[in-house]
Amino acid sequence: MTLKVLTATVSTFDSVFEKFRSEVPQHRANLVLFLADNDPSTSLSWCPDCVRAEPVILKKLEASPYEIALLKAYVGDRPTWRNPHHPWRVDPKFKLAGVPTLIRWENDAVTGRLEDHEAHRENKIEALVADK
Repeated sequence: MTLKVLTATVSTFDSVFEKFRSEVPQHRANLVLFLADNDPSTSLSWCPDCVRAEPVILKKLEASPYEIALLKAYVGDRPTWRNPHHPWRVDPKFKLAGVPTLIRWENDAVTGRLEDHEAHRENKIEALVADK
């Protein structure tokens, strides 16, 4: 089917997230993927788990038979993310502990989540998308 991708940073998240939320009924699965920013010196994410997980997640979502919306939210550089008061660490909706984190968003709430240590596992991604 189709994968609709939106992208946000910490500074643009609120407006992009409102658009994402307004389109929730149009999709079978609505997911938010929190990732580390790319390191300007390497053009790769500074987070090795993100480097491993992102292509696996995108491959699984693109191959899915469902209409899916994916909001890719970038947490910032390493010092920004390491701050214990990072907005998504303290946000009661998300309570992020690590990146990458893939969450399922339904009924205006997080209804499923894959944390950094499991976000690359294909069977877990499939189950999250299928809401199993």
